[in-house]
Amino acid sequence: QEVLGEDKLMAILKERELKIYWGTATTGKPHVAYFVPMSKIADFLKAGCEVTILFADLHAYLDNMKAPWELLELRTRYYEHVIKAMLESIGVPLDKLTFVRGTDYQLSKEYTLDVYRLSSVVTQHDAKKAGAEVVKQVEHPLLSGLLYPGLQALDEEYLKVDAQFGGVDQRKIFTFAEKYLPSLGYAKRIHLMNPMVPGLTGSKMSSSEEDSKIDLLDRKEDVKKKLKKAFCEPGNVENNGVLSFIKHVLFPLKSEFVVLREEKWGGNKTYTAYEALEKDFAEQVVHPGDLKNSVEVALNKLLDPIREKFNCPELKKLSSAAYPTPSKAKLGEKGTKNSEPEDVVPSRLDIRVGKVISVEKHPDADSLYVEKIDVGEAEPRTVVSGLVHFVPKEQLQDRLVVLLCNLKPQKMRGVESQGMVLCASSVGEPRQVEPLDPPAGCCAGERVYVEGYEGGEPDEELKPKKKVFEKLQADFRVSEDCVAQWKQRNFLTKLGTVSCKSLKGGSIS
Repeated sequence: QEVLGEDKLMAILKERELKIYWGTATTGKPHVAYFVPMSKIADFLKAGCEVTILFADLHAYLDNMKAPWELLELRTRYYEHVIKAMLESIGVPLDKLTFVRGTDYQLSKEYTLDVYRLSSVVTQHDAKKAGAEVVKQVEHPLLSGLLYPGLQALDEEYLKVDAQFGGVDQRKIFTFAEKYLPSLGYAKRIHLMNPMVPGLTGSKMSSSEEDSKIDLLDRKEDVKKKLKKAFCEPGNVENNGVLSFIKHVLFPLKSEFVVLREEKWGGNKTYTAYEALEKDFAEQVVHPGDLKNSVEVALNKLLDPIREKFNCPELKKLSSAAYPTPSKAKLGEKGTKNSEPEDVVPSRLDIRVGKVISVEKHPDADSLYVEKIDVGEAEPRTVVSGLVHFVPKEQLQDRLVVLLCNLKPQKMRGVESQGMVLCASSVGEPRQVEPLDPPAGCCAGERVYVEGYEGGEPDEELKPKKKVFEKLQADFRVSEDCVAQWKQRNFLTKLGTVSCKSLKGGSIS
């Protein structure tokens, strides 16, 4: 989409082939949008470039600890296997590529000293601005997020490349590198940027937004389900993730795209230029249903060899270890559950943003409210909360709350409660209680997760005898910055951290 330093690029090409690197922070699972840079890496290799792929494990930790330290090694191994499988699936020869891990050189004395040298000349303003599109933005940013752009700039020098390739969302980090590397006596590099592909919901495809992306290991039925729900309005070519995937992945790889349809609708049609397909879709000659079905077939051809590679026991084990999900008790020979302990992890909790639609006093209990709370379902949930003595009714009405949704419904003085409003409580007396606050701008139904556990599926219903919530809740706390945490890991939505108004160091229940 954009090149910075084209004159320098042309000058190098007159003398030798270009040395270029592409880096990826090993955080959430790679998804199908990764085929966009992969197809361009294939182009670089065909053009004779020397290409290095950096698995930026240290960056993954610095980006608001999106990858816990103890999972870094596992996630980096997962990325290495899955990206090699992607490249093989599109016919890229791996012998022409170099793979490097960030911690292989980023913990060296020389690199560390350069980080300090850089921090002595970079302003806080420039560091924050550089990471604005890439580093997760939260109300109380960590120092690590300010270091992130500097490390990415130094990678260009330590990998000894002429150019860095990345998404256009990296542009501010690229211009930061161009400004500050010369101040350390290092050369300014060339920067090449690919466009960002909209996710299936119309916004940027993101690892943390489940419905926006298709995982590389999704089953065929999951691909079908996600594409069926994808935003693809008839005639609308703006923010259309389905069309964008055809434009930026399928066309570059195959130089054509076949729309599959029944004879009564005109039969199959092969497009050799994307513009012609977009024009036909805009004029509603091509139906969204046919477009989705055709993408599904083409995408599964790309994903089949990746799924096959990850079907072996070793890689299945790696995948589940790198992205832990709740382990379900296995059934023994006679259908009884064995004694293997279950993983009690935060991803088992179905916690969502809710909006309070109405609040009334419980007819038979002076200390209880009965609320109707919208959590993005067809009907609002009825929730009973013991907040009468702590939160005035008018402060609850129409506010956003954080709701635990997969507790077993239970009657409280005759009214069935279908969830629990999570609140911060003071440690001392008199007791104070404040409902947790999702970040401003959140929507009802949005998932709330704990850092490092965003990938797991919640239990359908928490069994009271297992006491999963109670075990996890024992480690719920409010930080000194009023951020809700489990074992010092933040509660998050895609817009930032969950917090409370003032109860520092309080408990959460």
